[in-house]
Amino acid sequence: MKKHVNTPNGKPLIPTIKWGQAFCLGAFALVMSGCSMTPPKTFTFQADVPENFTVTGTGNYIPAPGETCTGRSGKPFRVGRLHFKPDQPKTAHQVEFKVPLTDNEHGCSSVLHSLKLTIEGRWGPGREHTSQESANFSISDETSQQASTPQVFEGQCQWLFRTMGPYRYIVKIPMCRALNANGDMEKRMIGGRLHRDQLADSTVQLVLSVAKEEEPYFGRSWLKVPEGWKLCIKTKETIRCQSPPTFTDFKMPDGRDCTVYPKCNP
Repeated sequence: MKKHVNTPNGKPLIPTIKWGQAFCLGAFALVMSGCSMTPPKTFTFQADVPENFTVTGTGNYIPAPGETCTGRSGKPFRVGRLHFKPDQPKTAHQVEFKVPLTDNEHGCSSVLHSLKLTIEGRWGPGREHTSQESANFSISDETSQQASTPQVFEGQCQWLFRTMGPYRYIVKIPMCRALNANGDMEKRMIGGRLHRDQLADSTVQLVLSVAKEEEPYFGRSWLKVPEGWKLCIKTKETIRCQSPPTFTDFKMPDGRDCTVYPKCNP
C-alpha cells in the first residue's frame, strides 16, 4: 500500500512514478524498501535479418508479487504492454532494442512476463506488399542451471505464395520456424524460454535467414513444372490440379500478367 501525503491545502498528494525509477529485484520478488532511484535493468534484443525483413517487439508485463496495478478505468489489470521499435537499423541487416525487466506504469511495479516479436517482410514494391509472422519468448523465474552465455536463437522464413481476388494477384505469406542443430527448419515456432536471472545487461540474439525456394500456400492449386509453378484452373467442384491439368494466368504484384511463377513466363 502506498500512502498519500496531505498537502497544506488538505488535498492528498498522489505520488507519481517515472520511467527511471526502478524497484530492487531480488530473485523474483521486488523488495520495495531500500531501492535507489536508478534506471530499470534491461537486456538487449538483437536480430540479424535478411534483406527486406525487420523485427519489432512487444513486452508483456504483469504485476509483481504483492502489487495491484490499475488502469485508466481504475480497475486492476493483469497485463501491461510496452512496444519496442528500433529507431534505425544498427547495420543494413541488423536491428536491436533495449527491453526493460521492470516497468513502473500506473503507480505500481510490474515485471517482464514474455516478449513477442513481429517479423515483417516486404515482398513487393508497395507499402501494402508486406506480411507478418511472429515469435515468442517466455521469461522463467527458475534459476538457470547453465553458465551465463550469449543466448542465440536461429530461425528461417520461407515465402509461401498464393493468388487473391478476381484478378488473381500474387501475394506472399512468410512462414517462420526454428532451425535445429543441423540447420533444418522445424515445425515449431521461433522462440523459447529466457531465464530472468541471466537477462540483466545481457544480449539475446536472433539469427534469421530466408529459404532459397518459395512454395505455394495451397499446393494443390499449383503444378510444378521445369520453369517454375503453373496455376491450375479451379472449379466449384475442386481446387486441385486435374489430369490433364488446365492452367490460367495470374498477376504479379507489379501488375504483369504471367503464366509461370516466379519467372512470369517460360
